[in-house]
Amino acid sequence: MQRRQLASALALAAALLVPTAHASSHREAPFITRMPKVDATDFYMFRSYEPGRGDYVTLIANYLPLQDAYGGPNYFSLDPDALYEILVDNNGDAIEDITFQFRFTNNLNGPNGITLNVGNNGSTKSVSVPFTNVGAITSADRSAQNVQENYTVKVVRGPRRAAAGQDVTNTAGHTALFPKPADYVGTKSLGNAATYETYARQHIHNVNIPGCTGTAKLFVGQRREPFAVNLGPVFDLVNAPPAVITDPNARNAVPNPLAKKNITTLALEVPISCLKAGTQDVIGGWTAASVRQARAINPTASYTVPSREGGAWTQVSRLGMPLVNEVVIGIKDKDRFNASEPKDDAQFADYVTHPTLPAILELLFGGAGVRAPTVFPRADLVAAFLTGVTSVNANGSTAEMQRLNTALPATVKANQNNLGAAACFVNGQLTLANPGCDPAGFPNGRRPGDDVVDVALRVSMGYLLANDTQAPARNVPFHDAVLQDASQFDAVFPYLTTPQAGANGDGT
Repeated sequence: MQRRQLASALALAAALLVPTAHASSHREAPFITRMPKVDATDFYMFRSYEPGRGDYVTLIANYLPLQDAYGGPNYFSLDPDALYEILVDNNGDAIEDITFQFRFTNNLNGPNGITLNVGNNGSTKSVSVPFTNVGAITSADRSAQNVQENYTVKVVRGPRRAAAGQDVTNTAGHTALFPKPADYVGTKSLGNAATYETYARQHIHNVNIPGCTGTAKLFVGQRREPFAVNLGPVFDLVNAPPAVITDPNARNAVPNPLAKKNITTLALEVPISCLKAGTQDVIGGWTAASVRQARAINPTASYTVPSREGGAWTQVSRLGMPLVNEVVIGIKDKDRFNASEPKDDAQFADYVTHPTLPAILELLFGGAGVRAPTVFPRADLVAAFLTGVTSVNANGSTAEMQRLNTALPATVKANQNNLGAAACFVNGQLTLANPGCDPAGFPNGRRPGDDVVDVALRVSMGYLLANDTQAPARNVPFHDAVLQDASQFDAVFPYLTTPQAGANGDGT
């Protein structure tokens, strides 16, 4: 067991060298800014750390970024003309072997939606109301909910476009259609935060996945934005004093500017045995969204047919490791990356062998002594970022994706280190006895509480390289002054927390 832990931690040391996160994937490429409903913001893949669920892997894909809770009157339904997918490679060919496909329907409550009889003295008309609800909503009573969103999930084995897939079904009633909870419009419609959370959790379903032994869990609904980053200053040329972003005691100096935003979560908890192939413990995962290749706008648009969609499914969003597209891929290739598949990632190799993020940090903070690593090409990054480490987190592919060693046990919430496996190393040397060593953390998959911004800043500047000549700033504790930590999340599925309310009943 000790030998396995050493090997796993060593692999994670190499993987930590990947400079792939500086914020979350919100509006990360020019074209996707036109289609926020299919914009993936974060992808998480980790051994479940809920007590009693250690034999499961949790997969979380978040979409539709930067939701203001008060964003009525239409709020944040997903696109019924899109295909949302969570993909898993379990045999190391960089091609999906298992795909979970989510499709959504947005229906009015009745042929014309909810209507009211308006008028008097013989001039009364039944008129459709303009709002998503006209009264309180509960899971047992959707009658006041004017727009009702439902979804289906299918599992496809093999290439995702080669088969129609089989329905994931509810163990209660064996139905394949699931209701999505209403977005948190506000306390008058859906109660206080505790009441809304009770309502939302009534939409966690025990489900059967065809071809799997064991019962999985499923949740789709609005959650509070789980990512933490000093968003404004980061993209304003890292507009922060060097004395702050290099002080380890200032990691929580700034409130998270995303804390009042929401996102939409697609979450599955799947038995490990369902995701693995044979004795291969390492799985790769990513999320993607696709739309039809052609769109014709309906000049006489109706609620159900605002446009005509046709042609092949065409991928427009992709996310594996956090924020590859924001801070690794050059702006000229961002849309190409979103449309690409992991098996074709050799075309982006220059962005890994010669990363620009360290050079930009030196350009911005050179006057304060910040120096980028001097080793080129970054063969260490290629091994970790595109291939994984043999016998540990490698799956035989050369591709960008999250890799999770499912044989490595989860760390309970209370013992998680928000720097993931980084604390397993001192001056670039593996030190399992170091306080806080947590080899189950990022980049062995990714948990909600892993502070991938701080990890990536440090390792991109050479934290794990051999010496100060190769990486003059390798021991500088870079951070963005906004903390991400497991304590900010729930200890049970789906782990992400109650969304912000659109209104609180006090005018706010």
